[in-house]
Amino acid sequence: MKKIEAYIRHEAFEPIRKELLERGFPSISIAEYKGSGRQKGITEHYRGSELTIHLRPKLKLEIVVESKDVGVVVETILKHARSGRIGDGKIFVLPVERAIRIRTGEEGEAVLQAHSAEEIPAGT
Repeated sequence: MKKIEAYIRHEAFEPIRKELLERGFPSISIAEYKGSGRQKGITEHYRGSELTIHLRPKLKLEIVVESKDVGVVVETILKHARSGRIGDGKIFVLPVERAIRIRTGEEGEAVLQAHSAEEIPAGT
């Protein structure tokens, strides 16, 4: 199993989410982050003052998949997040030693992604 962490621009999220869902990867966690890298800061003018913003907003996506599915997920993220400009983000692929579904105690790849319709009540 592998954990994919991707730091992306906000506008890239929705197309990534839609395509991953269509490809059978519904389980994604996201968080809002700020950080700096090659993009560095940008200078803005606010009420007559010049203000340099060094930390740029990003979204962090986290998804755990079977090792065989890493390529599909990474390519989907690259397809929608790559603009060719500095600040597009980064993707990291990390090993996952163990996964456990808390509700049932199931372990391993059985806890990843696929859910049967009976498992997920409507409106939850």
